[in-house]
Amino acid sequence: MTDHPSTYKGEGCNRPGIQWDDRASLHHVGDGDGVLDGAKGLRSGTFAELISHMMLMPEAERKDYYIEKAGDREYRVGEIEELSKRDDFPRS
Repeated sequence: MTDHPSTYKGEGCNRPGIQWDDRASLHHVGDGDGVLDGAKGLRSGTFAELISHMMLMPEAERKDYYIEKAGDREYRVGEIEELSKRDDFPRS
């Protein structure tokens, strides 16, 4: 998994495309965010792993969860479903 890159010499910090191996965590919608948000994650892994996990859930349950990716970016069900269909999505 990648972490935020070092700022030493500042090279290679902005890689093109989606960083499928960034750290991410699965959260329940409405868990309250806040100071303890990191502790409320239900599952953690790479961004690609969590997208795959959500796509294995029954379709009706997916709306109850979201993925928070490195940098505090939240991805909801519609966006996750679209990402899973991309040609560059790492399928295993």
